[in-house]
Amino acid sequence: MASIAQNTSAVGLDSSESMTGNPTYQAYQILHFGFTVAPIIAGLDKFLRLLVNWDQYLPATVNNILGGHGHEFMYAVGVIEVIAGIGVFLKPKIFAYVVSAWLFLIIVNLLLIPGYFDVALRDLGLALGALALGRLSSTFDK
Repeated sequence: MASIAQNTSAVGLDSSESMTGNPTYQAYQILHFGFTVAPIIAGLDKFLRLLVNWDQYLPATVNNILGGHGHEFMYAVGVIEVIAGIGVFLKPKIFAYVVSAWLFLIIVNLLLIPGYFDVALRDLGLALGALALGRLSSTFDK
């Protein structure tokens, strides 16, 4: 707790002020929650397919490289996303950067598919949000 109190002065708090009322800490909590839940839901949905047919986001060239096993590959992607979400929950200081890197890989993948540039742009916003969580975690995840 002393290390958090020392770091709170860097974000404009004195040690007697409540962390929960601090907008910076609130932003950290919002991002922490979002980047825990979203990867877990997206990962589980690779198996359930309630939200979308995830196979459409895999370029044909990648599916060909995988020997036509793109659908099975998406299961592996789902497992990785669930692990990443759990990792963010437990250790956002590390896994926020993992999620951000993962999102940048997804962006590269999406840029290979004509018609999905808007989704790539959305994922850029998510990747930047994950980076912001990583930076905030240096103060709040001790």
